[in-house]
Amino acid sequence: MSGSHIVAMGGGQWPDDPIYRFIFDLCGAARPRVLYVPTALGDADRAVAAFYRSFPAHSFEPNDLALFHRTVEDLRSLVLTQDVVFVSGGNTLNLLAIWRAHGLDEILREAWDAGVVLAGGSAGANCWFEASTTDSYLLGRADPLPDGLGLVPGSFCPHFDSEPSRRPAYHRLVGEGALPPGIACDDLAAVHFAGTDVAEVLVSDAGAGAWRVEPGALGDIVETPFELRGLEAAST
Repeated sequence: MSGSHIVAMGGGQWPDDPIYRFIFDLCGAARPRVLYVPTALGDADRAVAAFYRSFPAHSFEPNDLALFHRTVEDLRSLVLTQDVVFVSGGNTLNLLAIWRAHGLDEILREAWDAGVVLAGGSAGANCWFEASTTDSYLLGRADPLPDGLGLVPGSFCPHFDSEPSRRPAYHRLVGEGALPPGIACDDLAAVHFAGTDVAEVLVSDAGAGAWRVEPGALGDIVETPFELRGLEAAST
């Protein structure tokens, strides 16, 4: 499937989640070139090691991009030769600041225009939007972050079902105008964007979902559920 694609996951996905299989089908490569960007985790060694275990070389061409101890000179060539870029969860605020310091923000925009599939959960989903809710400032609290890359218009709220602070905070922030209207996504759900349009919402758990969240005519907040496509785990 050609074009520009982003898969924004609400969180909770592991590498055996069928949403990952969907992502690789988007790029259409028999042995996908997959770049892992763990900036939001401070390039943690354990996360990088887990990535290579989950995406072995016999099925993928895996690579990772470290920015805290950077060894890659030509970031543009690395990123633009990938089929998929996966961004880890973690601290969205720090991720965006570090990407901009290295110029990776503009390179990722170019990669998206060129058809590289961009994907990630939590912070790895927040980053593609204009704005988001984040616990980057204080764990356990959902604050507004109106400073995303803006590839996708509006705001994003991950962990909508799993973190008690997210839903009331997102309602309040959208209602006050601190965040633009946007999309709330449960864990084990993902929103697939073709260009800047929602193509479909995927779930790997029957209880998961996603909603468009916006102010209502009476000053309230309206949640409009998306139609969902359930994905099943591959048979063994």
